[in-house]
Amino acid sequence: MANSPSGESVISRVVRLMSAFDRDLPTMTLSGLARRAGLPLTTAHRLVDDLVLHGLIERLPDGNLRSGMRMWELAARGSRALNLRELALPFMDDVQAAVHQHTTLAVLDHGTVLYVERLSSPASSLDAAHIAQRMPIHAASSGLVLLAFSPARFQDEVLTRPLAAVTPETITDPGLIRKHLADIRQRGYVALPGIGVTEWTGIAVPVFGPDNGIAAALNAIVPRQEAAVPLIVPALLTAAHGISRALKAAAATRR
Repeated sequence: MANSPSGESVISRVVRLMSAFDRDLPTMTLSGLARRAGLPLTTAHRLVDDLVLHGLIERLPDGNLRSGMRMWELAARGSRALNLRELALPFMDDVQAAVHQHTTLAVLDHGTVLYVERLSSPASSLDAAHIAQRMPIHAASSGLVLLAFSPARFQDEVLTRPLAAVTPETITDPGLIRKHLADIRQRGYVALPGIGVTEWTGIAVPVFGPDNGIAAALNAIVPRQEAAVPLIVPALLTAAHGISRALKAAAATRR
């Protein structure tokens, strides 16, 4: 794979281009894309032409660019996240019927929390935990649940790196986080207000996979003044157990 004069591979530059598109800026000009990706305009032009040819980027009638449907198609083929989402949705519907706010499903990916599904009330004002959005592990209830049931070595890796505060209530003290992780393992859930978004409380429970390892976190996000934890936790636990059973059944059929 040919490298740039800086030593960066073509694949790395393509990833930078594709990563420039997001929820806030789904379309942009070529020059805007090059600037956002941190690439010379000539390099971006050459790569974009190839990506358009293969459908990974679409060129709109006005000349602007956006991520192509071919990218979605390739990502969806055999996707672990897509399979998990499809199995989880019926159970998430049950939770959403109870909480009437937000129900999310998240996994660990490259050291962060990645949301793979979200059901929301149309009237809600929450602008967070969107599908394909990432959050720091320590700044999300889902992240703390995922971390609590992860191997000790991974916990050490996460807690020995700098932990930035997302809100004034984000827990950044590794010792205090470890206490919360032990509490999560004992109780089977976490409910911490304001650690990711000040006005909201995330209530999360673990979803275990066929090998009984942590597979995902199921989370209800509610306004902190409406966080009826004793009522929401049973609905989450029931749904999480259902998803775990579905994952094990799906794995058994593939053997």
